[in-house]
Amino acid sequence: MSVIRLQENQQNSLDWLLQTAYTAWRLFIKNELLNHAAATTFYFLLSAAPLVLLLTYGAQYLAQLAETSNLASMLLAALYDQFQLEQLASLGLIPQQTAIAAGGVGLLTLLLSSRGLVNALQSAFRVIFPDDAKRNFVFKWVLPLIIIPVAFALVSLTVATQAVINFLANVEMLGAGRIYLFNGLNLLARIGLVWGLLYVVLRQMPLQHPPRWPTFVVSGLATLTLSLLYLGFGHFFHIEKYQAVYGALGGVVFVLIGAFLACMTFYFWAQFLYALTKVDVAALEKLFLIGEGTGASKLDGIVFGRANRLLAKYGRTFAVGETLIREGDTSREAFFLYAGKVSLFKEINGQERHLAELGEGELFGEMAYLLGEHRTATVRAQTEVTALVLPPEMLEELMRYSAPLARRIVGSLAGRLMRMNKVAQG
Repeated sequence: MSVIRLQENQQNSLDWLLQTAYTAWRLFIKNELLNHAAATTFYFLLSAAPLVLLLTYGAQYLAQLAETSNLASMLLAALYDQFQLEQLASLGLIPQQTAIAAGGVGLLTLLLSSRGLVNALQSAFRVIFPDDAKRNFVFKWVLPLIIIPVAFALVSLTVATQAVINFLANVEMLGAGRIYLFNGLNLLARIGLVWGLLYVVLRQMPLQHPPRWPTFVVSGLATLTLSLLYLGFGHFFHIEKYQAVYGALGGVVFVLIGAFLACMTFYFWAQFLYALTKVDVAALEKLFLIGEGTGASKLDGIVFGRANRLLAKYGRTFAVGETLIREGDTSREAFFLYAGKVSLFKEINGQERHLAELGEGELFGEMAYLLGEHRTATVRAQTEVTALVLPPEMLEELMRYSAPLARRIVGSLAGRLMRMNKVAQG
């Protein structure tokens, strides 16, 4: 029995993962996140250009100090190593000359482009994590001002860390093994830094903050995916081909494609995080619509066809004659009749009268929640019944998530009220 239960749990976990990924992909396409990724990439390029040039100014200043300072030499080497300035120069993204006019970078341009980047990110997150509330006006305008010093602080931290490691290596204070160890720790620290930044963005940017643990896990998956994308990008895209077609702009196009893929990857994982919190809602919606025979594709039927996971979480069985709902109760749960039949009864003039019968695929019990009243009828199992018992908040989520399902619930409720009025009048 335990082996069968373990296998069932594993199958339910696989169903959950498949349904989450499928829901995330469908929402990704529906929300047109490719367009949002393109907009974010554009503002990223505008923001990155001034920052790269500012890094170049810093490199030039350190180069002047390096003539008389060993510390400046190590910082300069760390700066080139961490941010690959020579490669950026070869791509044509920063000037090759040693003297660059400082007027080419304006703080206003940097602030405006950073604000555009933040707005593009917020616009995408409003689509991914829908919410009717509005973000605080002060926060909306102050955030771009915070990003710039934070970016420079992170740059300084990574450069300083690498400079310390290079210094210890140059003075032979560490053996070769320890140098590899410290470089590995530095790499892990940078990965952890990216992980932390993604966590903060995914956790704080949505107006309704997602749960901490799923956000932490998804941030890690996004970090891993972006790292693999960074490592494998050069194997599939070759800068020489773009330079041959676009000339001096080839490097910019090359980086633009990489940034677009990175934004697209990040938005997919953000959408995955939302789907992670809505997978039960999506599965219930498909179950209801598939049972009705409308509103679901063949692929929906394959992905959401198994109801075992939902039955394990929300399912209850009722024996013949057992009462599911009693008239006058204050309970608010809704019931989806997965298997079996139930009968509806209402007390009229002191006598219990039969109203109707409901079969598989019917949703009932929602009237008490929607109308804010006591139970208006008694529901008893006519046969052995298996039903999904849904708490009020799940019913609310279902109606917000699915317009077709909301229409079905309202239509069913209206029909039931009409039948009850006829019985009362007759």
